[in-house]
Amino acid sequence: MTGRPSTDEVLRGIDLRGRTAVVTGASSGLGLETARALAAAGCTVIAAVRDPERMRRALNAAAGDDPADRGIGVVELDLADLDSVRSAAAAIAAGHPVIDLLINNAGVMAPPLTRTAQGFELQLGTNHLGHFVLTVGLLDRLGAGARIVNLSSRGHLMSGMRWADPHYRDESGYDKWQAYGQSKTANVLFTVELERRFADRGIHAFAVHPGVVATDLARHLGREDFTTVLSGLAVADVRHGAATTVWAATSVELQGRGGLYLEDCRVAGPASGSQEGGGGGYAPYAMDPDEAARLWSWSEEQVRRS
Repeated sequence: MTGRPSTDEVLRGIDLRGRTAVVTGASSGLGLETARALAAAGCTVIAAVRDPERMRRALNAAAGDDPADRGIGVVELDLADLDSVRSAAAAIAAGHPVIDLLINNAGVMAPPLTRTAQGFELQLGTNHLGHFVLTVGLLDRLGAGARIVNLSSRGHLMSGMRWADPHYRDESGYDKWQAYGQSKTANVLFTVELERRFADRGIHAFAVHPGVVATDLARHLGREDFTTVLSGLAVADVRHGAATTVWAATSVELQGRGGLYLEDCRVAGPASGSQEGGGGGYAPYAMDPDEAARLWSWSEEQVRRS
């Protein structure tokens, strides 16, 4: 367990009534806890999930009542299919003229080589490109004071952008952890470019490392992964794992700031150690403004053709 607070401790004394948040991947794990905590503080939450019925069951099991009574609505969203992403963005925008918080939480980690509906490598396609299309589709609903929180990971230290073959068209070169690292680097670079483009509108973006948390994200992992890549890393429960996300979304300390990499409810600096050694902070390539601008242009090209 880290020394970070729980979500409820982060939100103690904070009143989010009148504010609206979108949380992706909210049917389990960190996303469900983020949605629950924000709703408990009075926020209206739109849970954007691949399986709406699973979301409803999860909320009913946790709350014992109708999710609508808790200020949580549900929208279907499959980040691995850009047609679904565009439909979800349109539905959310039609029902909510103002969005204060966009929490890009959903993700996939270290699966076998898989393709999205548009043929992208699954991790880059889901973790970055799906959220790219959703975020761009909701920008007109974000105004001054809005925050965008992108769930990254210390796993970004495993790889920068592989510009020569980001989607592993050469399938013989696929490495699930390298691909995961690339997608998590993309999350940080996306944050940097969002801040550059929209800070003058009062919209600020943050990249979050939630720590190692026992959730469904690990469903593709085998015993070897836990004894090598994840060996020795402290595991947090969801109420502590989601705390940095909630802190990024609500902290007064971060008001008027953005383009930051956050972990353990604090602003992190450059990495001082390796992923395997548990060192914190970000890799310089993940905060490179030129790489961030390149990723935005590349992302526009990818989704335009899809």
